[in-house]
Formats: sequence, structure tokens, C-alpha cells
Amino acid sequence: MMLIDSHVNLHAAAFDEDRAAVIARARAAGVGPMVTICDKLENRDAVYAIAAGDDRIWASLGAHPHYAKDHAEMTPEALVELSGPDVVGIGETGLDLHYGFSPLNAQAAAFRAQIEAARRLDLPVIIHTREADRETAEILEEEYARRPFAMLLHCYTSGPELAARALALGAFISFSGILTFKNAHDVRAIALSAPLDRVILETDCPYLAPVPHRGRRCEPAMVREVYEAFCALRGLPLDEGAERIAANFRACFPAAA
Repeated sequence: MMLIDSHVNLHAAAFDEDRAAVIARARAAGVGPMVTICDKLENRDAVYAIAAGDDRIWASLGAHPHYAKDHAEMTPEALVELSGPDVVGIGETGLDLHYGFSPLNAQAAAFRAQIEAARRLDLPVIIHTREADRETAEILEEEYARRPFAMLLHCYTSGPELAARALALGAFISFSGILTFKNAHDVRAIALSAPLDRVILETDCPYLAPVPHRGRRCEPAMVREVYEAFCALRGLPLDEGAERIAANFRACFPAAA
């Protein structure tokens, strides 16, 4: 049985002391493909180096909405030029109105630029959205109407309306260790109702360690607890759930297949 972690942040400083051991523990736990995420363009070389060092680790290219203000000159053309051979997705990008680290107009501009780059590269957009359901849905629908593109809403914590609107555009939705959190009833409700062929799983490590690891640094090996929680929720044997998630991952990230 092979597990997949579709969203890891292996370049994070939290892994600087033992990155190789973290990857080894993931392999020992049955984790195969991973996508290590670029959160800002200046980190791309570190992300690319991690992917280049392991043929089962892929990379993304993009800038998190927190850093949109630092990427005011970002263009689709520049992103296409910066893309590398291990890049299988663009982002993570999107909108985050919880912290407001970047103005909404800067976040929206960076989001649209990354969507266009994804179109040109024929790659999915990896989307972070927090407390911006309406704004995110509107941008996705406007951009999709201009020209379709593939998309993944990662670490989903938004409401049912955004899920429905994104799914209508063919989106995949990914769930993290939040599925195991005691009070995450709304997230579990979305995970229960989402079409089974549109669900992907992740850790978002080093963040959001699942129960029973809460309070510790999250690692890709812990994606097993996410799989167990999702499969229990959907009444699936673990091996069947893993097969379905693997098929969904390949459909979402064909460049990683």
C-alpha cells in the first residue's frame, strides 16, 4: 500500500537539522510521492534541490498570498521562465484574509498571475484560501470562464459553498491532519460529502500534526493518520482508500505520474 503526501514544506527551517531523516521516516511509513511546496520565489532553488535529490519528490513554483506584496512584479511569463523539470504545480497561491499580511488587491493580482502561468504550463494551481470564500470563488469562476485550468484547494477549511463552486469547475480538494482535530466538524462534513474521485490528502508539514501527534512538528510520515481518519469517515478499507487517493493524485498532477 502506497500513501501520498500532496503538500509538504520540506524546505522549511523546521527540517534543517534532519531533513534526510524526515524523508527516510516517510519512506519507512509507506509514503511514496510527495509535492514539496514553494511559498515564495526566492525559495525556489531550495525547493528544486529537494525535489532533484529524490525521484519521488516533486516541486511546485509560486508565492503564498502572505507574500503577495513582495511579488508585485510577478508575471506569468516570469513564472514560466522560472519553472523547472520537477515542477508539477503552480502555487501555493490564493487569498488569505485572516492575517492580512498582504493587501487583498496584491493577493488577487498574484493569484491571477499564477493561474495564467498554470494555464500556459498545463499544470494545476495549488490554492490556499482562508476566510475568503466569496472572493476566492469569484476569481476562480472569472478566470475559468476566460480559459479553463486545473486546480487543487489544499488543506481545505472553507465552507460548503466554495467547495460546491470549485467542484463545479472540476477542482480537487485536499484535506490535512485537521480532519483528526476534535472540533473540526465542518471540515469533516466537507470531507464526507466531497465526491470520492476529487479528494486528495496531505500533511502541510511541518504544520498541523494530526492526532495523536498534536503539539509536535508534523512530518510526511504522519500522513498515515490523515488517511486513517478519512477512510474511517468514508467507511473505506485503508488499502482501498489509498488506491483511490493515488488515482486522484495522478489525475490532479499528471506531470508527477
